[in-house]
Amino acid sequence: MSYARRMIYLDNQATTACDPRVLDVMLPWFTTSFGNPHSAEHAMGQQAADAVEQARRHLADLLRADPRELVFTSGATESNNLAIKGAARQAMRSGDPRRRVVTLATEHPCVLETVRDLAGEGFEPVVLPVEPDGRVDPDRLREALRVPTLLVSIMAVNNETGVIQDLSLLAPIVHAAGALLHSDLAQAVGKLPVDVRALDLDLASISGHKFYGPKGVGALFVRRRPRVRLVPLMSGGGQERGLRSGTLPAPLVVGLGEAARVAGVDLDSETARIAALRDQLLIRLQAVIPGILVNGSREHRIAGNLNLRFPGGDALAIMAAMPNLCVSTGSACSAADIESSHVLAAMGLSRDQAARSLRLGIGRFTSADELGQAADMLADAHALVHSGIPVPA
Repeated sequence: MSYARRMIYLDNQATTACDPRVLDVMLPWFTTSFGNPHSAEHAMGQQAADAVEQARRHLADLLRADPRELVFTSGATESNNLAIKGAARQAMRSGDPRRRVVTLATEHPCVLETVRDLAGEGFEPVVLPVEPDGRVDPDRLREALRVPTLLVSIMAVNNETGVIQDLSLLAPIVHAAGALLHSDLAQAVGKLPVDVRALDLDLASISGHKFYGPKGVGALFVRRRPRVRLVPLMSGGGQERGLRSGTLPAPLVVGLGEAARVAGVDLDSETARIAALRDQLLIRLQAVIPGILVNGSREHRIAGNLNLRFPGGDALAIMAAMPNLCVSTGSACSAADIESSHVLAAMGLSRDQAARSLRLGIGRFTSADELGQAADMLADAHALVHSGIPVPA
């Protein structure tokens, strides 16, 4: 079967296309309205400052936060570092004797490595296992918190499996133990309704390019009441209420704000459409690839994610056999090798099972026709690889 050479993109957990509405709003801030938002003593600077604050309000509306609780950053990696290291160093500076910092084995590497880095500063990193469905056992968390704990970091939605943690159940456990709760919301914002108040979060990280905004910009929610204090990572001019020095990239911040505004308008209808497309794709794949399985909870997952385990054939070989379909293994890659997914391993999958798994991410701009083509591509590629016939270079 032959396919058009046009690429079909199904990797929307890795990144999303910048929405044209977002791009349109951003463009003037690269060209005619190029003032520095921190140069508010003249008109062009004030214009940029006003646009930044409007963006902050749009994002606050989406998160149900106070705009004053949002600190703009370069993305979720920086936000996660600032939240976790900033809270830990603030506690040590203030004489707090607690040293335990708890997270999950399925967290994004930027959280896992940040927590592990704190061991070198005298803190005690604790990485909890998860159940086979990818969710943490609340009793296991409760047991870990019997030791006085400073901070718990639990992502709302896993970037590989799309599995949703029940933060509304976990937050009372964390706060009953007197610890702060941080959540990486990168995969949740714009895909689920997020209310930082209802979830009772102390700190939360956001990334623009995960919900149709630009790359290179994100934010950190820092609760004001009761107030959460952080030690900043960088020294400088004291921008962003002293927590994140450096000149804000006004075009990117404006884009983040517009992405938040659009997400708030379209969320319900978009989620329903994407969930229907995902379910149709899964039914079709189950019909043409008997034995294909979904990794992680089927019930507790975002609409656009399918992490699929094939009954045979290496996932990388399947990808090589369908170069016009953009999907991913979810593995951590380096120039030298490809490591098995730490997320799937934490859920109890063997290296062989993880090596037969692919992540498909359906998004705002995915069409039903594209998914039909993708299902045929996946079926043909799996059959080719499973047969043992060499995949053409």
